[in-house]
Amino acid sequence: MRAGRVLVFTTLLLLLTASLGAHLHRTRAQTGYVCPDGSTNCYQMSYVGLTDLQRQGRDTWYFWTGGDRNPGGTNVVGDQALWRHIATETHGQFDLIQSIDSRHRGQRFKQFGIISDPDCRKASAPDQYGLWIDDCTSINTPPLGPAFGKSAGIIGLRIFPNPNFDPKKWNVDAYRKDAASVEPPYLVGMTCAMCHVGFNPLHPPADPENPQWHNLNPGIGNQYFREQIFSAAKFPMTQSLQPNDFRWQLAHSEPAGTSETSQVATDHIFNPNTINHIAYINDRPTHAEVTADGVHRNVYHILKDGSDSVGSACLDDPTPHPGQDDTACAALRVYINIGVCANIWTTLQDPIYGLQRPQSAFDPKQARLDPNCNQGWTDTEARMGGLESFLRTLAPLHLADADNGQAYLPKDTAVLTRGKAVFAEQCASCHSSKRPPADNATTQAEWFRQAVMADDFLQKNYLSDDARHPISEIKTNSARAMGTNATAGHIWANFSSDTYKQLPPVHIDGLVDPFHTSLKLLPFEATGGRGYYRTPNLANIWATAPLLHNNSVGLYNGDPSVAGRLAAYQDAMEKLLWPERRPGVKSIQRTSQASKFFYEEGGSVCIAKGTPVSLIANVDVVTPEHFRKDDFFTRFFCKVTGTGHLNALFLLADNAPDFVQDRGHTFGAELPDADKKALIEYMKLF
Repeated sequence: MRAGRVLVFTTLLLLLTASLGAHLHRTRAQTGYVCPDGSTNCYQMSYVGLTDLQRQGRDTWYFWTGGDRNPGGTNVVGDQALWRHIATETHGQFDLIQSIDSRHRGQRFKQFGIISDPDCRKASAPDQYGLWIDDCTSINTPPLGPAFGKSAGIIGLRIFPNPNFDPKKWNVDAYRKDAASVEPPYLVGMTCAMCHVGFNPLHPPADPENPQWHNLNPGIGNQYFREQIFSAAKFPMTQSLQPNDFRWQLAHSEPAGTSETSQVATDHIFNPNTINHIAYINDRPTHAEVTADGVHRNVYHILKDGSDSVGSACLDDPTPHPGQDDTACAALRVYINIGVCANIWTTLQDPIYGLQRPQSAFDPKQARLDPNCNQGWTDTEARMGGLESFLRTLAPLHLADADNGQAYLPKDTAVLTRGKAVFAEQCASCHSSKRPPADNATTQAEWFRQAVMADDFLQKNYLSDDARHPISEIKTNSARAMGTNATAGHIWANFSSDTYKQLPPVHIDGLVDPFHTSLKLLPFEATGGRGYYRTPNLANIWATAPLLHNNSVGLYNGDPSVAGRLAAYQDAMEKLLWPERRPGVKSIQRTSQASKFFYEEGGSVCIAKGTPVSLIANVDVVTPEHFRKDDFFTRFFCKVTGTGHLNALFLLADNAPDFVQDRGHTFGAELPDADKKALIEYMKLF
């Protein structure tokens, strides 16, 4: 049973972005620069100096959903086909057309952490079909053509005409009641920008509900996105999920600024993780691995667990291409994951609920021969070189360059010097791409002590070794590292390396019994590549708190101002270095009231108040049809489970029985307080 996976918002785009960045892109509006139409606020204004290829990549990042060269035809090419499939399968519980309702504009950031398109306005009335869509008639973006669709009024979402729409059959009330009952006039597609464009830490908006283009940055990531709440949004919100529905409990358990990248295809593990920011990709380390096609390549570790290690294998090219196709191929794999070729890969599983059949592997070579996949793949592949070129221009966003940022910079040089020494001794062995040379005559520790003191240590430093480290070493919550989608025989197996699949097993212990928190659960072993996290890049850390892979450590204040980001950073770093200040067992996510998960067939599962959310969401069983029906037996069983007395039995089927969200990564906890404070000051410069 995969209770609650209905709230699918696969911003799986973020898989890719553990990737790229460097020097050319300018994140602020250029003094004296005038937009092409003469205005002072336009999409192009922050991108002076890009090459034609980089501009194409920028447009791909913001506007490309996988394309549709013939939007009036019958073959939908882009990922908008997936989102319509999901709306149909969930009978509109998840439906982007309803999520983008213009009547939410003015409250989108507060409610969902969503960024409204600066070129659009709130609709004054419904359109000819009775749908409330933002007014984007004054759009200032460059002409892109029908394959890119039109703005949906939200950064990262695009509208296309639905080739299956029949105006004679259209009924807006019937559609709102059941999105599967009638074809809508539009399809909505998703771009990389949906998750990865965020408010610019250097130039935050005066009003987050009404930003201008220079308030946005393409690589920082949206740390405020409430993914699953938005995915089920209706207008008014009273029409959305309510707390007595387990899917509401699941949605409100997902931390802001995270995305559950394994929702579609579901891996039956509730494992939301942070949206990666992008910087200094030119200096990102690569690692020698045998990719899925049997070729030895130097590849990037893209996902949080390092499983997305494809190299250029998905291009059917046996020749390694250092510095180019390896990144582009990982980006292409993301577009597949978020909907391109969905007509094929959704048949290889039950992608949303995971209740009716197990997964089988998607074969890129075979899929590309299918007319339902070929055009979307080819059109997207043709844009990946430009996308990579653009992402390689993204540089870190330094506090010193922020509006009034100088006021927050460390002032005590002695403290900074000590902070550098602490970083060299405690952090740099993992959080630096600058490494001791092979002929280093000193110890690694001594080399780092000297390197960190150099004025140029932070320049062109990816601030990560990008290596996979076992959970047994870092001790953080293991749910994300237990994902199965890239393991052998599963949906994305052909996009992970053989090296990943053959990683040594990892012994995971320290697991708290959620029903008796003073007791420990039995340890388990992660196999087949699971049980690892790659080291995150610390660039922009002053602006990207809370911390850890699941945003579990530190204050979430929903404040994108410079002061707000620094307040979140300070709190997060203090909890990181003083782990006794963390909530600990109180970070276990529990249902706030009694709730139910409803099967389409009419049956339900009753869930008691206080039940750990992931206890239900992590159960991986292809449920027999009988258990999904509404009859005397299932109603009786529901009443029994609703008491909570059988909750401990669910532990036997839990894929990742790791409930304390903020555990682990206690490196530096034994330092003197003065050293911890010095480290916090130094890392403000990252």
